[in-house]
Amino acid sequence: MKGTIICCLRDLVVEKFGKENWAAALTGAGFPPHQMFMPMQDVDDTQVQKLIESVCKTLGVTLVQAADAFGDYWVSVYSQKLYSHYYAGHKDAKSLIQAMDAVHVQITKSMPNARPPRFTYEWKNDKTLVMHYRSHRGLIDILAGLARGVGKFYGEKLEVSKRGTDAIEIVFPK
Repeated sequence: MKGTIICCLRDLVVEKFGKENWAAALTGAGFPPHQMFMPMQDVDDTQVQKLIESVCKTLGVTLVQAADAFGDYWVSVYSQKLYSHYYAGHKDAKSLIQAMDAVHVQITKSMPNARPPRFTYEWKNDKTLVMHYRSHRGLIDILAGLARGVGKFYGEKLEVSKRGTDAIEIVFPK
Protein backbone atom coordinates (compact mmCIF):
# COMPACT_ATOMS: atom_id res chain seq x y z
CA MET A 1 0.00 0.00 0.00
CA LYS A 2 1.22 3.51 -0.64
CA GLY A 3 2.38 5.55 2.32
CA THR A 4 -0.08 8.34 1.55
CA ILE A 5 -2.76 6.31 3.37
CA ILE A 6 -0.61 6.19 6.50
CA CYS A 7 0.30 9.87 6.15
CA CYS A 8 -3.39 10.74 6.15
CA LEU A 9 -4.03 8.47 9.13
CA ARG A 10 -1.12 10.09 11.00
CA ASP A 11 -2.36 13.60 10.28
CA LEU A 12 -5.86 12.67 11.43
CA VAL A 13 -4.72 11.05 14.67
CA VAL A 14 -2.22 13.79 15.51
CA GLU A 15 -4.67 16.61 14.76
CA LYS A 16 -7.67 15.10 16.57
CA PHE A 17 -6.06 13.00 19.32
CA GLY A 18 -2.47 14.17 19.78
CA LYS A 19 1.06 13.09 18.92
CA GLU A 20 1.25 10.81 21.95
CA ASN A 21 -1.63 8.68 20.67
CA TRP A 22 0.00 8.40 17.24
CA ALA A 23 3.26 7.30 18.90
CA ALA A 24 1.33 4.75 20.99
CA ALA A 25 -0.45 3.41 17.90
CA LEU A 26 2.86 3.07 16.05
CA THR A 27 4.39 1.20 18.99
CA GLY A 28 1.33 -1.03 19.28
CA ALA A 29 1.74 -1.98 15.60
CA GLY A 30 5.43 -2.82 16.05
CA PHE A 31 6.93 0.39 14.66
CA PRO A 32 9.29 2.75 16.48
CA PRO A 33 7.30 5.60 18.10
CA HIS A 34 8.78 8.20 15.73
CA GLN A 35 8.54 6.15 12.51
CA MET A 36 8.12 8.37 9.46
CA PHE A 37 6.36 7.44 6.23
CA MET A 38 6.54 9.08 2.83
CA PRO A 39 3.45 9.35 0.58
CA MET A 40 5.00 7.40 -2.33
CA GLN A 41 6.61 4.80 -0.06
CA ASP A 42 5.48 1.19 -0.40
CA VAL A 43 4.33 -0.19 2.94
CA ASP A 44 3.46 -3.84 3.45
CA ASP A 45 -0.33 -4.31 3.54
CA THR A 46 -0.11 -6.42 6.70
CA GLN A 47 1.78 -3.65 8.50
CA VAL A 48 -0.82 -1.09 7.47
CA GLN A 49 -3.63 -3.31 8.72
CA LYS A 50 -1.80 -3.79 12.04
CA LEU A 51 -1.43 -0.03 12.31
CA ILE A 52 -5.14 0.54 11.66
CA GLU A 53 -5.98 -2.05 14.34
CA SER A 54 -3.54 -0.40 16.74
CA VAL A 55 -5.07 3.03 16.12
CA CYS A 56 -8.50 1.59 16.95
CA LYS A 57 -7.20 0.00 20.14
CA THR A 58 -5.23 3.08 21.20
CA LEU A 59 -8.19 5.40 20.66
CA GLY A 60 -10.84 2.97 21.93
CA VAL A 61 -12.88 3.11 18.72
CA THR A 62 -14.34 0.48 16.44
CA LEU A 63 -13.06 -0.11 12.94
CA VAL A 64 -16.27 1.40 11.55
CA GLN A 65 -15.79 4.56 13.65
CA ALA A 66 -12.16 4.81 12.56
CA ALA A 67 -13.11 4.21 8.91
CA ASP A 68 -15.73 6.97 9.04
CA ALA A 69 -13.27 9.41 10.63
CA PHE A 70 -10.63 8.47 8.04
CA GLY A 71 -13.09 8.83 5.16
CA ASP A 72 -14.24 12.24 6.33
CA TYR A 73 -10.66 13.45 6.92
CA TRP A 74 -9.36 12.04 3.61
CA VAL A 75 -12.09 13.73 1.57
CA SER A 76 -12.41 17.02 3.46
CA VAL A 77 -8.81 17.71 4.45
CA TYR A 78 -6.04 15.42 3.20
CA SER A 79 -7.05 14.87 -0.42
CA GLN A 80 -7.83 18.57 -0.81
CA LYS A 81 -4.11 19.26 -0.36
CA LEU A 82 -2.92 16.70 -2.92
CA TYR A 83 -5.79 15.71 -5.19
CA SER A 84 -8.23 18.65 -5.24
CA HIS A 85 -8.19 18.76 -9.04
CA TYR A 86 -9.94 15.37 -9.10
CA TYR A 87 -12.96 17.01 -7.47
CA ALA A 88 -13.23 19.62 -10.23
CA GLY A 89 -16.13 18.97 -12.53
CA HIS A 90 -18.02 16.90 -9.97
CA LYS A 91 -21.04 18.76 -8.66
CA ASP A 92 -22.29 16.03 -6.35
CA ALA A 93 -21.38 12.83 -4.51
CA LYS A 94 -22.90 10.59 -7.18
CA SER A 95 -20.67 12.06 -9.89
CA LEU A 96 -17.45 11.74 -7.88
CA ILE A 97 -18.18 8.23 -6.60
CA GLN A 98 -18.91 7.02 -10.13
CA ALA A 99 -15.53 8.39 -11.21
CA MET A 100 -13.48 6.71 -8.45
CA ASP A 101 -12.28 3.75 -10.49
CA ALA A 102 -11.03 6.05 -13.26
CA VAL A 103 -9.46 8.37 -10.66
CA HIS A 104 -7.56 5.47 -9.07
CA VAL A 105 -6.29 4.37 -12.48
CA GLN A 106 -5.19 7.93 -13.36
CA ILE A 107 -3.52 8.70 -10.02
CA THR A 108 -1.54 5.47 -9.92
CA LYS A 109 -0.31 5.46 -13.54
CA SER A 110 2.95 7.08 -12.51
CA MET A 111 3.33 5.27 -9.18
CA PRO A 112 5.62 2.27 -9.31
CA ASN A 113 4.17 -0.84 -7.61
CA ALA A 114 0.74 0.75 -7.12
CA ARG A 115 -2.07 -1.76 -6.70
CA PRO A 116 -5.12 0.38 -6.05
CA PRO A 117 -8.53 -1.10 -5.40
CA ARG A 118 -10.74 -1.30 -8.46
CA PHE A 119 -14.45 -0.61 -8.58
CA THR A 120 -17.36 -1.65 -10.74
CA TYR A 121 -20.82 -0.18 -10.47
CA GLU A 122 -24.29 -1.69 -10.55
CA TRP A 123 -27.39 0.51 -10.39
CA LYS A 124 -30.37 -1.07 -8.61
CA ASN A 125 -32.53 1.97 -9.41
CA ASP A 126 -31.95 5.69 -10.07
CA LYS A 127 -30.95 6.36 -6.44
CA THR A 128 -29.28 3.10 -5.35
CA LEU A 129 -25.77 2.11 -6.41
CA VAL A 130 -23.91 -1.07 -5.52
CA MET A 131 -20.20 -0.33 -5.66
CA HIS A 132 -18.21 -3.54 -6.07
CA TYR A 133 -14.76 -3.49 -4.47
CA ARG A 134 -11.92 -5.57 -5.87
CA SER A 135 -8.88 -5.66 -3.63
CA HIS A 136 -6.93 -8.26 -1.71
CA ARG A 137 -6.70 -5.86 1.26
CA GLY A 138 -10.20 -6.37 2.63
CA LEU A 139 -10.70 -2.72 3.58
CA ILE A 140 -14.42 -2.55 2.79
CA ASP A 141 -15.06 -0.55 5.98
CA ILE A 142 -12.63 2.11 4.74
CA LEU A 143 -14.49 2.26 1.40
CA ALA A 144 -17.79 2.74 3.23
CA GLY A 145 -16.23 5.51 5.35
CA LEU A 146 -14.87 7.20 2.25
CA ALA A 147 -18.29 7.08 0.57
CA ARG A 148 -19.87 8.69 3.63
CA GLY A 149 -17.06 11.28 3.60
CA VAL A 150 -17.81 12.12 -0.05
CA GLY A 151 -21.47 12.60 0.85
CA LYS A 152 -20.56 14.90 3.74
CA PHE A 153 -18.18 16.88 1.50
CA TYR A 154 -21.01 17.57 -0.93
CA GLY A 155 -23.53 18.22 1.86
CA GLU A 156 -25.52 15.09 1.04
CA LYS A 157 -26.81 12.50 3.49
CA LEU A 158 -25.89 9.21 1.83
CA GLU A 159 -27.11 5.91 3.18
CA VAL A 160 -24.09 3.62 2.96
CA SER A 161 -24.13 -0.04 3.97
CA LYS A 162 -21.77 -2.94 3.50
CA ARG A 163 -22.89 -5.83 1.32
CA GLY A 164 -20.40 -8.46 2.44
CA THR A 165 -16.66 -8.03 2.06
CA ASP A 166 -16.62 -6.86 -1.54
CA ALA A 167 -19.42 -4.33 -2.04
CA ILE A 168 -21.19 -1.38 -0.52
CA GLU A 169 -24.64 -0.06 -1.28
CA ILE A 170 -25.09 3.69 -1.54
CA VAL A 171 -28.50 5.34 -1.57
CA PHE A 172 -28.29 8.90 -2.87
CA PRO A 173 -30.79 11.51 -1.65
CA LYS A 174 -31.77 12.63 -5.14
